Amino acid sequence: MAKILIPLPDKDFDVTEVAVPWRMLKNAEHEVVFATENGDSKPAADPLLLTGVIFGELGAEAEPLQFYYEMCDDHAFQNPFSWSDLDVNNFDALLLPGGHAQGMRQYLGSTQLHQFLADFWATKRPVGAICHGVIPLARAKDAAGKSLLQGVKTTCLPKYMEKLAFYLTFWKLGNYYRTYPAYVEDEVREALTVSDDFLRGPINLGKRGTASDHKHAFVVEDGHYISARWPGDAYLFAERFISLLERDTSLR
Repeated sequence: MAKILIPLPDKDFDVTEVAVPWRMLKNAEHEVVFATENGDSKPAADPLLLTGVIFGELGAEAEPLQFYYEMCDDHAFQNPFSWSDLDVNNFDALLLPGGHAQGMRQYLGSTQLHQFLADFWATKRPVGAICHGVIPLARAKDAAGKSLLQGVKTTCLPKYMEKLAFYLTFWKLGNYYRTYPAYVEDEVREALTVSDDFLRGPINLGKRGTASDHKHAFVVEDGHYISARWPGDAYLFAERFISLLERDTSLR
């Protein structure tokens, strides 16, 4: 059994990108723990993803919603660690979920968390990141001052997806889908050494993968690291992350 850490902001994380990996990891009999900046309260998902972003659409699907409400009753979720108390030696793997609402900035931009990521990355233990969760890895620096993603193949939220969501909802929700002025893909590409190390994946205009059908899902694996684009990849992402755990020889 591996012990997996999922860092989160206090609010606004993506429902599917946390709840689906959590449920699948628990089903595989792994231990999942959480951490927030202060560790003083249970974190909360982006509320619009629970009810539907606009006209009841663009929110989480029924099964991930069910997983989320189950996760809310989980002791580890209700009692997160604080980022300041994290020790890389206490975890076998790290999973970085995404989310796009403004509360995510607390987590994506934390220099304290970036340092922990750099220390954990150096152990070569499994790391998974999905959607905006790739940003902290792009921003974190290794001992030589380079982005952790330099020389690494990765994906993240594609620019066309981020633009489409923004254009569809701006009239009602303003910059809800624009976490930062820079698009996620642009920031991640800038962190890479080789442009070909970024893999966008097939064009997808909203079709999601499921537990039994990965036809519309896409992930990228490179050594101890696995990445995915958006909530529609969450099931395949979690499945491959579990396979990575099973293959990892560094697990204690």
